[in-house]
Amino acid sequence: MIKITMFSRADTVKGQGVGSAYNELIKMLKARFKDDFDIQINTYKKSDISHYHTINPEFYLSTFFKRRRGVTVGYVHFLPETLEGSIHLAKPIQKIFNWYVLSFYRRMDKLVVVNPSFIPELRKAGIPEEKITYIPNFVSAEEFYQMKPEEKQRLRKEHQIEPNKFIVLGVGQIQKRKGVDDFIRLANENPEVTFIWVGGFSFGKITDGYDEYKEVYENPPANLVFTGIIDRSELVNYYNMADIFLLPSYNELFPMSILESFSCQTPVMVRNLELYESVISGYYLGADDFEEMNCDIKALQNDEELLKKYACLAHDASNYYSEAHVGEIWYEFYTGLLKKKIEKVEL
Repeated sequence: MIKITMFSRADTVKGQGVGSAYNELIKMLKARFKDDFDIQINTYKKSDISHYHTINPEFYLSTFFKRRRGVTVGYVHFLPETLEGSIHLAKPIQKIFNWYVLSFYRRMDKLVVVNPSFIPELRKAGIPEEKITYIPNFVSAEEFYQMKPEEKQRLRKEHQIEPNKFIVLGVGQIQKRKGVDDFIRLANENPEVTFIWVGGFSFGKITDGYDEYKEVYENPPANLVFTGIIDRSELVNYYNMADIFLLPSYNELFPMSILESFSCQTPVMVRNLELYESVISGYYLGADDFEEMNCDIKALQNDEELLKKYACLAHDASNYYSEAHVGEIWYEFYTGLLKKKIEKVEL
């Protein structure tokens, strides 16, 4: 049995995709490979593999005890530039933080990225491409699934939303990078549509644009609902109530919210970003800017066939990024690490 220690503080702050991806992976590994992997969390016992999900300082220090940590694996959920528009730090602190992030990644024997578009950026940072592996995120179909029409209507009634009201859903932290400005503007431009944003201020007052968004959060337009941070188990209800899921982000990796929407067979609209092309191309409705988003939302309200088309594409995407498929990739990755280590020792 392979001893794997997971190092993570991802679930200490609610409402982050990193935490959701971490919890999905742990649950899947324990359920599917309990006879193959001995999974430990945040312990410093000797391991065959140490998998770092977050970059906390105490985890960084542990990498200097190489014999106890075995093969070190770093999970790349972000690069310094992807945090722009998420948190606001003083320039000297930001510079130190950027150095620290890349230093942490350089200490790893292997890196796993959730989007292949990050591989060139890591190469620019001096990390050899052979150290980097792409493994996509996934979500559980048991937690995120398409409900029956009568269940969807029951949920609308519970939330005091009219049966035929068109609903646009957004999910994520309230911050500039997520394109919340356009989401708010779309609500103002489409008063006949209900807009719901699920998420809050996970980083508190250091959230980029906090004062501006807090004002709208507390005094939204009549057709815009901010739910705040909710338990992840409740998200499936919102995906099923919605007619479309909209993620207007300017910068992303591989958002769990898109996979959650796919799994619920809810049509997905995103801002056109190059990074999506390598992972979910063909499965979503893309828009270049606010004007295109606004135009598409108006068109979708009266086009049932187009909605059905993107619901079917969401279903296709969920099959590809299924727990079973990605689980096998992780199994091959972990077992392959030790195989390569043994081959090196024999040489």
